[in-house]
Amino acid sequence: MAQRGRKPKPTALKVLEGNPGQRHLNVYEPKPTSEIQVPDCPDWLLPEAALEWKRLAGPLIQMGVLTGADMAAFAGYCQNYARWKEAEENLTENGPAFEDSKGKVQHSPYLRVSEAARRDMLRFASEFGLTPSSRSRIVATTDPGENFSGDPMEALLREG
Repeated sequence: MAQRGRKPKPTALKVLEGNPGQRHLNVYEPKPTSEIQVPDCPDWLLPEAALEWKRLAGPLIQMGVLTGADMAAFAGYCQNYARWKEAEENLTENGPAFEDSKGKVQHSPYLRVSEAARRDMLRFASEFGLTPSSRSRIVATTDPGENFSGDPMEALLREG
């Protein structure tokens, strides 16, 4: 059964955003620890997906957005990025329509592939703060020990 309403925002993001609604924070939320090194990308990723993994994994880990528990979702983002790029390259090269054997103009199947991969890629991207609107809600630091507000509780939550 599907859950109703908005999906809950992770507690760490609420803390970074300042919890403007002053709602109760879930202190029992699982807190995965960040990886120190960028994990190897899965072998099954498309070559372009592997390049995207290598490009973004390090900065996302440093920001504290990507942890070891998020690798499957991040692989999904990278794979959809590669599929979207491949479909767009095909559309650029061959056009969005073609003439079939009967002379009828048909839409390229790459239009659907591109749209589905783009939609899924953006869904994953927003989870990691990779879109302008999702990134504007995150206050990230390259120094996990840095404390923006001077609040000792915030520093404690950042360490967790």
